[in-house]
Amino acid sequence: MNRIGHFVDGKRVSGWSERHGDVFDPATGRRTGAVELASAADVNRAVEAAERAARGWRDASLSRRTAVLFAFRELVSARRERLAEVITAEHGKVLADAAGEVQRGLEVIEYACGIPSALRGGFSENVSTEVDSYTLRQPLGVVAVISPFNFPVMVPLWFVPVAVACGNAVVLKPSEKDPSAALLLAEWFAEAGLPDGVLNVVNGDKEAVDALLDHPAVRAVSFVGSTPVARYVHQRGSLAGKRVQALGGAKNHMVVLPDADLDLAADAAVNAGFGSAGERCMAISALVAVEPVADALVARIADRMAGLRTGDGRRGCDMGPLVTSAHAAKVRSYVAAGVEAGAVPVVDGRDVTPDGDADGFWLGPTLFDHVTPDMSIYTDEIFGPVLGVVRVGSYDEAVELVNANPYGNGTAIFTNDGGAARRYQHEVEVGMVGINVPIPVPMAYYSFGGWKASLFGDLHAHGDDGVRFYTRGKVVTSRWLDPSHGGVNLGFPTQT
Repeated sequence: MNRIGHFVDGKRVSGWSERHGDVFDPATGRRTGAVELASAADVNRAVEAAERAARGWRDASLSRRTAVLFAFRELVSARRERLAEVITAEHGKVLADAAGEVQRGLEVIEYACGIPSALRGGFSENVSTEVDSYTLRQPLGVVAVISPFNFPVMVPLWFVPVAVACGNAVVLKPSEKDPSAALLLAEWFAEAGLPDGVLNVVNGDKEAVDALLDHPAVRAVSFVGSTPVARYVHQRGSLAGKRVQALGGAKNHMVVLPDADLDLAADAAVNAGFGSAGERCMAISALVAVEPVADALVARIADRMAGLRTGDGRRGCDMGPLVTSAHAAKVRSYVAAGVEAGAVPVVDGRDVTPDGDADGFWLGPTLFDHVTPDMSIYTDEIFGPVLGVVRVGSYDEAVELVNANPYGNGTAIFTNDGGAARRYQHEVEVGMVGINVPIPVPMAYYSFGGWKASLFGDLHAHGDDGVRFYTRGKVVTSRWLDPSHGGVNLGFPTQT
């Protein structure tokens, strides 16, 4: 049995915690590890290590920081297959999807490698007589990252490289369901030259989360998870005087207009609805068909679903299991509730025959037609491979439906009408919009985040918002009445 501890002050540590959680292989149902669940005292040790490291790291030159980030990028790139295997073994997503997750994380590392440009300030000469003003952005100190189970590599990499590049020290608490990938990332960061204590990993549950939210030395918290927990993290962290960005849940709508390419839309619906078994905050779970396209679109989607293979992610299947037995049971209960409420089960994933161990946490892709907004399969974030089709009569009705939803994470519209697309991107009350793109996750140099109940806080993840979140602005006004002269040095100027 694999015993999974923590990573603190530059090394793996274990035996700290009395409590443990189970780690499973979702494709077999077998228990593969025991992860230590940190106490408040354990978290305090990690924060103390980060505090010590932060004092020196904030003064490290930008050249040194970027050298570490470039080296880390090379290590992750060279070992991406190993990282994908660890993701699949603990989360269950298929290897190809896990590899894609690593690639999106690499893009944020590459963005962080350009931190010297992102941290440049402004300068104004002679704002008054012989007085200059300029701006600086300086690190906060110790920051915490609390990441979810569904992206054990990508989500930590949304935050950690940017926070470290800005000069902060980080305490990362990954999901206790799939903790091993985060420990590998911490080891590889250390191998790349990151000083001991700048990145620490503590595994745990709510006790560890509360300890990070309450700790006076933690200046900021980044969180991704469900909306109820995101709201809790934002409220508790804010009351403790911290800067908080808490990204919550979603109910992402894909609107298909009558002029759309229905084959393209059907491909997109299947890809966005069932990739990673629907365990994505950007998954499409509500397809809004503007009549008269619903019948033709549902038929196309069902035809594509018939060719999907559900099974062990290491066997070349299209979709893997759900992350835990409890979560699989919860998603199955939503399917049952949808049938009971009167939605039409075009494809019922409960009937799937998986290419995998019988004890795996299986549920096949599921498609409902004639879903109405009062059904739980529409109102709730299911976080599983369940796609519901809602039929509406017009574009205006579609927009009204999307905007009435309490979530505002991502949305997509499929159309060949540029005017309709432009109108939709303007009118829809959602933070990330795709036009003929089903999962509009922005590139690393833009920022990720939703609106309404999908985000608590003002600043989004990575991109410009990420840099602003992990730094504080300072304005300096200076007057130098006498010029100073240095010694003669004919050598070529260098960075140190």
